[in-house]
Parts: sequence; structure tokens; C-alpha cells
Amino acid sequence: MSMDMFERQAEENLRQDAPLATRMRPSNLETFVGQEHIIGKGRVLRRAIEADRVPSVILWGPPGCGKTTLAFIIANSTGAHFSPVSAVSASVADLRRIIEEAKERRKNKRQKTILFIDEIHRFNKTQQDVVLPVVEDGTVTLIGATTENPSFEVTSPLLSRTRVLPLKPLTEDEIQLILLRALKDRLLGIGDLNIEIAPEAMGQLIRMSNHDARIALNTLEVAGINTPPEPDGKRYILVSTIEDAFQRRAMLYDKGGEQHFDSISALHKSMRGSDPDAALYWLAIMLEGGEDPLYLARRLVRFASEDVGMADPQALVIAMAAQQAVHFIGMPEGNLALAQAVVYLTTAPKSNSLYHAYGRAQEEIKKGSNQSIPLHLRNPVTPMMQEMGYGKGYDYPHDHPEHFVEQEYLPNELQGKQFYNPGNQGYEKEVITRLKQWWRNKIRPEEPEQR
Repeated sequence: MSMDMFERQAEENLRQDAPLATRMRPSNLETFVGQEHIIGKGRVLRRAIEADRVPSVILWGPPGCGKTTLAFIIANSTGAHFSPVSAVSASVADLRRIIEEAKERRKNKRQKTILFIDEIHRFNKTQQDVVLPVVEDGTVTLIGATTENPSFEVTSPLLSRTRVLPLKPLTEDEIQLILLRALKDRLLGIGDLNIEIAPEAMGQLIRMSNHDARIALNTLEVAGINTPPEPDGKRYILVSTIEDAFQRRAMLYDKGGEQHFDSISALHKSMRGSDPDAALYWLAIMLEGGEDPLYLARRLVRFASEDVGMADPQALVIAMAAQQAVHFIGMPEGNLALAQAVVYLTTAPKSNSLYHAYGRAQEEIKKGSNQSIPLHLRNPVTPMMQEMGYGKGYDYPHDHPEHFVEQEYLPNELQGKQFYNPGNQGYEKEVITRLKQWWRNKIRPEEPEQR
């Protein structure tokens, strides 16, 4: 990275109108907080940085955990030229210009180039393909930063030429350390505001920041600036001050990315595991994060059949009623209908026998089974059909006691085949009893519930 760029970054940090999170950005590994698993003493990345032999890496982690800061620290610790771009605004032309400059720099100055791509998950395939050959031949060392799972968003060829480094969310203790530094620092921080923050207010700030140091710092600054000093010259920050500065809790939820899939998975598994508290939490995470409520309603309908099934046939009715309620009254009023359905489904008896039964029938069809329909099950709607034996031998169940008569309904080739094996939960206990009473000549084994 050129000295001009470092000087510009330093000037940006020192600007009084720059956000506190920007001013407090560490410039070396000694002041960097967190991520000890990759940059702690003796760790591979730290040794690579100190030896100026940093490989191409993708820093993958949640917002505010230090991805961009770590990239700048790497640049500050190496003799390479640093070329940062944002995937939001960089074009293919921008990339090609940087690549050509990197080739010239490598040829004439024997100097490496670090290409830092912020939000690399926003790069399309064409943009990633432009970078691929120069990463492969070493013209540039790529450092990408992303909040999304690289295995979903980065092409396989580029992924195979980089090392993915997962960054962890900052802990509450790490967030507190960062905040305390800012409170004491009179040059770059807000030490000159003479802030005194109550312990419970500090705890609330840390919790509401959702492990995001950037949000925590900038919220602290807003709270401090907008709190007038008392006669003793101190600015006292209370829980109410923090909540007012936040207005709305920062949500770590991306309804278009991996968080969307992880959250719906957590909701589904919590309901399957019969934990209503966890299920309600994940439902609220998604709804408050802006998830489409009708998407959630569709997932509940699926769950009602897949995981509750015949153990409680009313589950599907409840799920469909929730979908209709959300469609009818909209949001936010519809959130309680979804919550009611979630609690009902979570606390209902569970059975996946219906799910497996359809899977077995589906597999039979996929194997090529397409047997002819037995004649006695066909409707003889024309005289010719009657002559051919359509309907002959069909025994009308309603003519018999209990409205049942034992006869074959499967094709001859599949007689004796069993697809549906009821479980032993809820309503399916009645189903087992009924089937055993009707089909005395059939053995219907009761299989254990499959997960």
C-alpha cells in the first residue's frame, strides 16, 4: 500500500466528523480485538503477515467483526501495494485497470499487489472470472471480505485458489473492551465528552449491538453527544439513553442470503424438536428482520404435513388458517396468527410416517412402476367397457357392516406392498387400531418413528 493511501486513511481516522467506529479502527495486530483463532500468537495467518507472505484469503464473518480492519492491517504490515475496491461499485473495467497496473508494478518494481474486494459475495461470475487468472498466477494476492457463505456466493475455481478464513462474532467482553478504549481515548475516541455509562446501560448497549463493534461504537457516540452534561461536567448514560439511541435493535438477518436459510432451518428443527420457546424466537428473528410472512406460512404448511402429519390431522388446518389470516389482515397484525400456528405445530404429536409413505410410493414410480389398473377398479361407463369386464367383481364397501370389505386395490404386481406404516403418536394410534380391525388378513408392522 502506498504511503499516500496510508496518509489518506490516517486523515480519515482523525477527521472529527468521521464516525467513531472509523476513528477507532486499529492499525496493527497488537490493538486488534478478537479473532484469536486466526491471528493469535503463533497462528498461521499471523505468521504469514509477519513474514510478508500472505496468501489469497476470503475473510468470512458477520458484520462488525473486523474483516475490513484486518485487511487494512495486513496491508499496513506488508510491502505490497494495496488496491481496495467495493463489489457494490467496482466494474469489470475497474478490475482490469487494477490488474494491468499490478502487472506493470510486478514487472518494473518487483512489488506485489494486494487486491482487497469488500463484499465479494456481490461479484457476479463475470467479475470473478476476471480476477481468477491473476490470482492463480500470483499477479495479485486477493483478500475478499464477505458476510455470506463463500461456498454459495464465490465460484468454485476462485474458491479453490483461496483460503477461506471464518471470523467469529465478537464476544460481549471483546465489545466491552472496544467501547472502554473509545471512552478513554481523547484523540480519536470520545474521552473528551467525559461520559459515565451505567453498568446496566453498558450491558444493554453490548446486547443490542448484536456482536457488531461498528454499531456499538457509533451508538455510543450518538448517545454521548446527545446527552447534555450535568453540573459536575459528566454526561451520564442510562439504559433509556441507549434504547433511545438505538430506536430499533440492529438485526443480523439477511433475508436474501445464508441467514435466511439458517434461520428457517433453526425454526423447522425447533418445531420438530417440540421446543416452543426456541421456535417462537426464530420466528420473531425472521419476522422482525423483514422476512416475507407468506413464505413463513408456506413453510408451516409443509411442516404440518411432513413432521406432524397423521399424528394430528388438525395441524394442516391450523397452518392453512394462519396463512389465510396473514393474507387477510396483513402485517404486523398477522404475526400472532403465525405465532399461534408455530406453537400448535411445535406442541403437536409428531409423525413423519406420511412423509415416508409418499416417499416409498414415489420411489416405486421412479423405478418405472406403472402397472395397469385392475379391471374391477375401473368404471364401466360404456357398454363396450362392461363387455370387457370393467367394474366386474368390485364389492361396494357401503353394502357391508362398518362400511368395509376386504378386497385388493393395488395392481396384481404390487399386491402386498406397503407404503404407509402408521406411527404410534397422537391420532395415528387410532389409525393403527382401525387398520388392524379392517385388514385382519394383512400384517401391518408398526415401524419406529424415523427422523
